[in-house]
Amino acid sequence: MNSHNLSLYITAEHTCGYFDDRLSANLIPDPKIEMSAPLYNLLVGKGFRRSGGFVYRPHCRECQACIPCRINTQSFRPSRRLRRCLKANADLTTRVVSAHYKEEYFSLYERYLNQRHLDGNMAHPTREDFMSFLLNDWGCSIFIESRLEGELLCVAVVDFLSGGLSAVYTFFDPEQARRSLGTFAILQQVWLAQLYELPHVYLGYWIDGHPKMDYKRNFPALEIYQDEHWLPFP
Repeated sequence: MNSHNLSLYITAEHTCGYFDDRLSANLIPDPKIEMSAPLYNLLVGKGFRRSGGFVYRPHCRECQACIPCRINTQSFRPSRRLRRCLKANADLTTRVVSAHYKEEYFSLYERYLNQRHLDGNMAHPTREDFMSFLLNDWGCSIFIESRLEGELLCVAVVDFLSGGLSAVYTFFDPEQARRSLGTFAILQQVWLAQLYELPHVYLGYWIDGHPKMDYKRNFPALEIYQDEHWLPFP
């Protein structure tokens, strides 16, 4: 099975998660095909993303705002701003662990969503929400956790694929805004990809002018997926 002979389907339209006045739909792989890490790796390279075990790419009738983006780790050189972020978090201890549920993770996830995304549909999550959104059965997911003297401050949920790392989601202590932990988590993923000589870190989608996505333009060596090709970010 490869991405060229995989049947794809378009879902029914539903409310857009980014624009209240728009409808969205997704392109999804054939539900009868069992998803696996190798197949997902191929799909990520074609601009797909996952939520739990659900793999999709936006395919909206009247909107093409969601543009897949990734960092070219071989060309990446941190800017002065990014170096300041690394320096501000030099006191943290970061390690990679297997992706799994733990009350400590859920507690941080719950605090993050209830303070940073209280107006969205992810607020007040349950333990089942945590597991169904962040975990899957493909055996490719890791957590990158960062701690200050043992206290958990940040968790990046990442899929470790042969073609690169795919950033699934990051949640962190909302009281630590000055640290820019979201940016720090991406820098840790770039470092990990470089360590394992992986060519890319996939960041999901970029939406021009959207405040929740604008941070992605701060990363050098960014590439976007347009017309079935990866191109340098303009």
